[in-house]
Amino acid sequence: MSAESVFPQLEALLPHVQKPIQYVGGELNSTVKPWESCDVRWSLMYPDAYEVGLPNQGVMILYEVLNEQEGVLAERTYSVWPDLEALMREHDVPQFTVDAHRPVRAFDVLGVSFSTELGYTNLLTALDLAGIPLEAKDRTDEDPLILAGGHAAFNPEPIADFLDCAVVGDGEQAVLEITEIIRAWKNEGRPGGRDELLFRLAKTGSVYVPKFYDVEYLADGRISRVVPNRSGVPWRVSKHTVMDLDEWPYPKQPLVPLAETVHERMSVEIFRGCTRGCRFCQAGMITRPVRERSITGIGEMVDKGLKATGFEEVGLLSLSSADHTEIGDIAKGLADRYEEDKIGLSLPSTRVDAFNIDLANELTRNGRRSGLTFAPEGGSERIRKVINKMVSEEDLIRTVSTAYGNGWRQVKLYFMCGLPTETDEDVLQIGDMAVKVIAEGRKVSGQNDIRCTVSIGGFVPKPHTPFQWAPQLSAEETDARLEKLRDKIRGDKKYGRSIGFRYHDGKPGIVEGLLSRGDRRVGAVIRAVYEDGGRFDGWREHFSYDRWMRAAEKALPEFGVDVAWYTTREREYEEVLPWDHLDSGLDKDWLWEDWQDALDETEVEDCRWTPCFDCGVCPQMDTEIQIGPTGKKLLPLTVVK
Repeated sequence: MSAESVFPQLEALLPHVQKPIQYVGGELNSTVKPWESCDVRWSLMYPDAYEVGLPNQGVMILYEVLNEQEGVLAERTYSVWPDLEALMREHDVPQFTVDAHRPVRAFDVLGVSFSTELGYTNLLTALDLAGIPLEAKDRTDEDPLILAGGHAAFNPEPIADFLDCAVVGDGEQAVLEITEIIRAWKNEGRPGGRDELLFRLAKTGSVYVPKFYDVEYLADGRISRVVPNRSGVPWRVSKHTVMDLDEWPYPKQPLVPLAETVHERMSVEIFRGCTRGCRFCQAGMITRPVRERSITGIGEMVDKGLKATGFEEVGLLSLSSADHTEIGDIAKGLADRYEEDKIGLSLPSTRVDAFNIDLANELTRNGRRSGLTFAPEGGSERIRKVINKMVSEEDLIRTVSTAYGNGWRQVKLYFMCGLPTETDEDVLQIGDMAVKVIAEGRKVSGQNDIRCTVSIGGFVPKPHTPFQWAPQLSAEETDARLEKLRDKIRGDKKYGRSIGFRYHDGKPGIVEGLLSRGDRRVGAVIRAVYEDGGRFDGWREHFSYDRWMRAAEKALPEFGVDVAWYTTREREYEEVLPWDHLDSGLDKDWLWEDWQDALDETEVEDCRWTPCFDCGVCPQMDTEIQIGPTGKKLLPLTVVK
């Protein structure tokens, strides 16, 4: 297929769409390579709008890792808004990359990073616009490989029909290995066609190719087994784990967006993984073990990134950034170094028990003092034991007391509704906690302009977590529980007006639950939703619960299952789960034992500071926990005379 730019055709459409700047490309630090100088070509997609996709660290890292290689090019593509989609269909403009506006179908690989399952319909839109058959079985040697990655790829079964392959785990080394396999196959003259290339990828044991696995079902709808259908294909596919993050200091040249995006900052990942053991948290479970970037490595990345971008804020990213063993020295060192330049620092995630005022003051020394966000997750002490979120009410009150006493006026608390074993009383205690927070704030500050915002999301059980067997709360029960909490907060004459209340209704969570723990039979639902106009399901204004339920009612009965079967049903230990053949390193028996501990309200410590709990990751993945302290300080990079 021709790889010539489609920009001449696209340009004529841009005056007729919203935010045309997002489709123009040419961002600072973007890369365009001559097509003919490269023999392996990647198109990288984040299946959401430009404003959400461009800041995504995963795509940005892989974009740079690939473009550093001789003879390899990588370009980016994002989901187009419905207004441009309609015009592209009308004028035969295919899905394009923003870097050189080349047709996506011309590339060797379309690599799609799924942070959430609600991007699945956007993938189908992009495939159709690109002229690529939606289902893998219909593709020819002229079509790119469709490769999924990201957290949602740890259960790719609902989109197995639409994928050629998937990678679980870290992508940096994986994309380089895949590149070399594609290069060798092409240099040999593409022997055996697409099928042979997929087989070469599958037999490495670290690339999942759904077509090489058959799923067998029991009469009651459960899975009997997932079995390779070709000799040489492994029974289980292993996740990739990058060790020594200092060897992978990406992105070195972060992209600077042309249009407004959800994060206007330069970000550095300060460590990967988490062993706090929160039972609801898929990200923490699948990214084990903890691997810290050194304080000096962080300092060098921040220095290079700021010089390359001109951003005025640095985000220190991880699942729980304040848990870095040298976070105090990192924050103070960066605040010292950039005090004159007024570079602000932010920790997107702060645990209640890891927060201290010294850290908070360093983070705000060069920036603005905005609100603080904490995530107790559960309203009652009992439910926090169930989810292994070891934060007491005393911890929280002490922390917010310190914050309010040192000049903060606003605190945001994040909770979940629908957690396993949860009762109405557990949720109503969220209101009690918010009242105590406001009362404490007024007391220590002597002010009445204290605010506390309560933000609540619906709990969705995720694969590869102890809650993968748990029943999900129905949308109706979720809404009823949240309504009781809202009435309680609004009815408080003394404190109610100081408490903001934001929540999501239960309906999006049910769809996410269907996709999260679904199997290949759910693919028919996804396709039906797409064909019925489903797009941007992660956006409230585009999401339609009724559309999803209509599609499910039409597609699932022939398999003897329904939406409730996938969502509100509890699983037993013996059941084969759709993702069991994808190895996250976590021992299934350990996950089950932790599920039983949850039901017994038993807490488990963080294995960074205690003896090993035998989750299985380190021996199975041949990895180890990598933490400091290094004993080094973040000194200025240049000597001040």
